[in-house]
Amino acid sequence: MATETVENYIKALYALCRESPSGEAGVVRLAQELGVTKGTATSMIKRLSLARLVKAEPYSGIALTAKGNKIALDVLRRHRVIETFLVRTLNLDWADVHEEAERLEHALSARILDRLDEFLGRPSTDPHGDPIPDAAGNVSETRSKPLAKCRARERVCIVRIMDQNRAFLKFVAESGLKPGANLVVHSVSTQGNSLTVQAVRGKPVTLSHSAAGKILVKIIS
Repeated sequence: MATETVENYIKALYALCRESPSGEAGVVRLAQELGVTKGTATSMIKRLSLARLVKAEPYSGIALTAKGNKIALDVLRRHRVIETFLVRTLNLDWADVHEEAERLEHALSARILDRLDEFLGRPSTDPHGDPIPDAAGNVSETRSKPLAKCRARERVCIVRIMDQNRAFLKFVAESGLKPGANLVVHSVSTQGNSLTVQAVRGKPVTLSHSAAGKILVKIIS
């Protein structure tokens, strides 16, 4: 089993590679994400490369190997199943479970993970709408787009919240903008870089394009 430190690096690399158009991550951005120095991150990348978990060529980015990708998906599965359990069963606030899951994800055995997953009914997403990989590492993602790219009068359903920041999660929950909520885009302001939306039985909410970009939606008829 990979160490906690290795798992944290692999998980961070997975997320950064997914965000990057090239499918690769940079060592500076990785160091920032993990709160370590560039030198520390570089040393760990060399270790991960020797273990064949990443590919890191000189003057190029860092990419996960198939072996590294498998570990990343396993960690994500543990993390997201734990978050789902904490919210559904222990009734913790969805804004508080990320850090708890960060602590627990490294200690959960495959046997307990599978029993938890079964107990929860094999959920496909966690409370934030993040897809949960299955035991084989398959990930099913709903086709979506950022709310910031919607046009006025479009009707959409929220499928995922991309920002795990506690304050942001509190804000979207209080505004009725959790996954599963149906919205109408009332107006879009290009000059104000904002848009106004309204959930069913909710009040109009104005979001900056930056905030709306963290909310993924699908179009509904």
